[in-house]
Amino acid sequence: MKIIKNIYISLLLIGMASCSDDYFDVNSSETAPTTTSLEPQYRIQGAIENTTGTAQYRGMREVLGVVQYGSQNVADYYSETWSSYLTTGRYFLWQNAYVYALPNTADLIVLGNRYNSPNYVAVGKILRAYIFGMTTDQYGDIVTDETYDGESSMNLTPEFVTQEEVYSTIFQFLDEAIVELEQPSEIDLNQEGGDVLYQGDKEQWIKFAKALKARYLNHLSKKSSYDADEIIALCQEAFTSNADNALVSFGGGEAENDNQPFSSTGYGSSRFDYFSDFFVELLKNSLDLETPYEDPRLSIIVPEAVNGGYHGVVTGRGLDGLPSEDFSLGNGGFYTSATSPTYMMTYSEVKFIEAEALLSKGDAVGAYTALKAGIQADMEKLGVPSTEITSYLSELDDQIGSDNLSLSHIMVQKYIANMLNPETWVDMRRMDYSVDIYPGLQRPENVNLDIFPGEDDWIQAMMYEYNEEDRNYINMPDNNPYVRLTTPVWWNTEE
Repeated sequence: MKIIKNIYISLLLIGMASCSDDYFDVNSSETAPTTTSLEPQYRIQGAIENTTGTAQYRGMREVLGVVQYGSQNVADYYSETWSSYLTTGRYFLWQNAYVYALPNTADLIVLGNRYNSPNYVAVGKILRAYIFGMTTDQYGDIVTDETYDGESSMNLTPEFVTQEEVYSTIFQFLDEAIVELEQPSEIDLNQEGGDVLYQGDKEQWIKFAKALKARYLNHLSKKSSYDADEIIALCQEAFTSNADNALVSFGGGEAENDNQPFSSTGYGSSRFDYFSDFFVELLKNSLDLETPYEDPRLSIIVPEAVNGGYHGVVTGRGLDGLPSEDFSLGNGGFYTSATSPTYMMTYSEVKFIEAEALLSKGDAVGAYTALKAGIQADMEKLGVPSTEITSYLSELDDQIGSDNLSLSHIMVQKYIANMLNPETWVDMRRMDYSVDIYPGLQRPENVNLDIFPGEDDWIQAMMYEYNEEDRNYINMPDNNPYVRLTTPVWWNTEE
């Protein structure tokens, strides 16, 4: 995969080559829109790949230790202990979303309209909804209407909107996109082979839009507006098999960005030294039984340690003087090899969302059916042998079944299946980091006790980047780390 940067970025870099890293801030340039000489079929690949390769990657990188998929080889690493860079606004989902990813989607919308191709407008809106969703879920209030739109001059001091307003925008984009995908376009969606997500299949894009709407509606589980019936209906109209999974592939070539970012040859490899102790131990007994039953996905996702066995590093502790060969490397498994794809959303996630919504209505039988479908889909995605899938599901029937089904069973399976997706941090916060939901979950060692003194204090949001604070402090919400890092976002407050 080659990440195609927006021309806007190229001009911005040329104009600011002698400057510091401040050029990454979206508010650092008044560069005019640059869509005048392009057609949308030449922009769709860049829009898709910047959504995953820059925005989603950075949205996951800093929360690896928060959600405890991976751990560093050194103790007291800032993103694992919620300190240092995280408390000074040097965390860069913001720059990657607003500088790289969102401008591509804005230009795709403008060009789609210009060339009478509403299908491209729809894709731009779906990707824009996806990026806004990731960004608001990590920060809370964000900029929407006054960011780069492909037509207007840049606003150096854009106003922030509330997360509730952002969610309304997300739903509006997705609803509009579904309608626009049903309209004819003068330019075929995959005319130049740029639709690297669905190869021009409009029905799959519609399913993706409905799956995303179900995801974001499900985030509102603590709100009075939560509508389980609407979520269930959307899930049933969304993905129907792994063939619908939204993913971006990598070729594993010489170019660094043609490799899965978290692989040993990817640009994010250093952020995922080892698998975490929590994740590995969870896979050793994902059914949480008194007599552990090893999950067949363990050996596929987690490489065996050089000294044998599957062992994770306790998050925040580092190797603690022990040989590195005692632990399972973060690179090399199903999700972290050079050609491993980046998953935006999967059929298994859709089934777990459906299961949660059904359980909230008291339909344990329906929820259990959806849960089993999600587990089977995830295992098939990973290539687990059919006999092992059958054995695992039989154990699930014998030990749990619909009679003993709990929210924990659903969320644990979703946690495993959503490996390396920042969506997991949304779930953990919605579940209040509960050990009753995630058996064995504990705060990282060496956690920042100055800001998080209590054992039940967990990080709730990210700080806005220092560049934004420097230039747009008038409009930016309170960025005091004692406030920003500890205050739940809107959807995570009871109503």
